[in-house]
Amino acid sequence: MPKRIAVLGSTGSVGTNALRLIEDRRDEFEVVALTAHRSAGVISAQAERFAPSAACLAAEDAETPSDGKCAWFAGSDGVLEALDRAKPDLVLNAITGAAGLRASEWTLRRGLPLALANKESLVMAGSYLMPLAAETGAAILPVDSEHCAIHQCLRGEDLGRVRRILLTGSGGPFRKRALGTFDAITPDEALKHPTWDMGPRITIGSATMMNKAFEIVEARWLFDLEPSQIDVVIHPQSIVHSMVEFVDGSIMAQLGVPDMRVPILYCMQYPDRGPFEFEPFDPSRFATLEFAPVESERYPAIPLAYDTIERGGDSGATLNAADEIMTERFLAGQASFPSITRVVSEVVHSTPARPISSLDDVHAADRAARDAAQAAAGDPVS
Repeated sequence: MPKRIAVLGSTGSVGTNALRLIEDRRDEFEVVALTAHRSAGVISAQAERFAPSAACLAAEDAETPSDGKCAWFAGSDGVLEALDRAKPDLVLNAITGAAGLRASEWTLRRGLPLALANKESLVMAGSYLMPLAAETGAAILPVDSEHCAIHQCLRGEDLGRVRRILLTGSGGPFRKRALGTFDAITPDEALKHPTWDMGPRITIGSATMMNKAFEIVEARWLFDLEPSQIDVVIHPQSIVHSMVEFVDGSIMAQLGVPDMRVPILYCMQYPDRGPFEFEPFDPSRFATLEFAPVESERYPAIPLAYDTIERGGDSGATLNAADEIMTERFLAGQASFPSITRVVSEVVHSTPARPISSLDDVHAADRAARDAAQAAAGDPVS
């Protein structure tokens, strides 16, 4: 029987790539649920093509189609109602931001495998979600290329023999730009990622390297590592997706041409591997691969990640919420590029960390951090 997959965030970059893969593998996968925020036209076309049993537009004011061919739901609760209706075998969570947290919790609570592109889930609530996954036996399969690379390097390995992991990052579009000009960076400039094609939030996060900061926090939870075991290295070509160094000095790396379909397919097929016709890796084309240390002055989000881990509790929820607000303000032309990380850091360091015992605690921290970020930055986005 085909594996029944719920694709959450189906109109975004990860979601659309997943559907492209599924369309070519109808005997292997079946789409049983689709969700989007408010892209009604796109998700309606997807529903027509894949005939899921449930679909949802998660915006609270969304008007759902009434085509009669699947059950339509609306609002944030509607995402969970669609999952209840669809009864998937695997959930691909590609929802952007804090909005994806409840779907991750729903999946893990039911012991289902979670293909996780929503890194915010573990950034916000890793101390809550990882014990839940252990309790129910749910597998968390990381879709992010870096964590997927680490996952592959660690298959069959003893975590006790890991000395450290090295997360690679392209350095974004401003790797060589003069620091004194950062105040003049425009949203259009920041949205031009040198190697990946992603949505606005992740692309801006790659420019600030806040996205890499999130990956540091996520790696701490995914792989049960100490902060001292997680390093970041600048790798402009994005060919080495990440590396693992073992206690005997051996280093394993996962390489490949940048293509998000590779980690998506890995997670959907896990624990199997199947053929995939895509651009092959040509060693002669990448005869020179560059690696460089992270400049903390250029990328202050990286040390902020380690501060967040050290503070513990709900600090990850504070980090994510403040970044969502400041990224939105920057894209709206209401904040400078350097102010994104500066304000996020101010909010994290001025907010007491509190323990997480439920998602209510996470949501409370999220709301408080959004208010604090807006207050620190000035008038809210209209």
